[in-house]
Amino acid sequence: MEKYIIIKEVGNGTFGNVWRALNKQTGEVVAIKKMKKNYYSWEECINLREVKSLRRMSHPNIVKLKEVIRENDILYFVFEYMECNLYNLMENRPHLFLESQVRNWCFQIFQGLASIHQRGYFHRDLKPENLLVSKDHTIKIADFGLAREINSQPPYTEYVSTRWYRAPEVLLQSPIYGPAVDMWAMGAIIAELLTLRPLFPGLSEADEIYRICSVIGTPSKSEWAHGHELAGAINYQFPQICGVTLSKVLPYVSEDAINLITWLCSWDPCKRPTAVEVLQHRFFQSCFYVPPSLCSNTAVAPSVGIRAKPLV
Repeated sequence: MEKYIIIKEVGNGTFGNVWRALNKQTGEVVAIKKMKKNYYSWEECINLREVKSLRRMSHPNIVKLKEVIRENDILYFVFEYMECNLYNLMENRPHLFLESQVRNWCFQIFQGLASIHQRGYFHRDLKPENLLVSKDHTIKIADFGLAREINSQPPYTEYVSTRWYRAPEVLLQSPIYGPAVDMWAMGAIIAELLTLRPLFPGLSEADEIYRICSVIGTPSKSEWAHGHELAGAINYQFPQICGVTLSKVLPYVSEDAINLITWLCSWDPCKRPTAVEVLQHRFFQSCFYVPPSLCSNTAVAPSVGIRAKPLV
């Protein structure tokens, strides 16, 4: 750590603090995450989910872990530095984003998600604070502290992701879930980027389900049988609400965007699209799709109507 100069604290989370720092040897600005828990061996560090998952990730839209340092039983992650996150850009903003700007950001996020899911992981904690933005409007997925391997053994903890972006199967305490939870979160995030208001701003888990029902309607048993089984297991009764036309909740939003959000926010996780399917949706028809298998050798240009370019 002595090769870094700490500039200032830029974040304080459940598991660690994040500082902006300067590498004295190279002059590079980096982000350093100092974990709050002590770690008494390298083996313990290397087995952390965040380390195991990030070591397998190499993609232009996933934040790069540059090195891991353990000093005096304190663990530090050194990441590439990103100027801000999507929450910072939305906070106190007086005007809506252009839909083309939202399209550009989300296209990059879904390319990163396609790579994460292809490598056998899902994020579980997608929210605007974990989507980092650089000066050239490149966007990167960060904070893999809750990431899970798709083939890992359930039961999983039900308390993942900020409530507003939490999928219904997680709210109903399903012991088994998968990458579809990331897709639900992205539906809520796209809607929020387009309106600057959360789509499902629940005050509790029960209120969150009520808010979802208020927008997309209560699921019937034929629509989501497993959801009714989950609700029955915890003695929860869905409120009987018809929902509304999404275009009323999302005024001034294009039909293609509403169609995509509706698909992503399907009650039944089996009916939600994969990240690869989303990249081929009409909403992104002006964007150039780079298959996940090629993403380690290509970067995404930050302009609308994205074009691929070689990494330098």
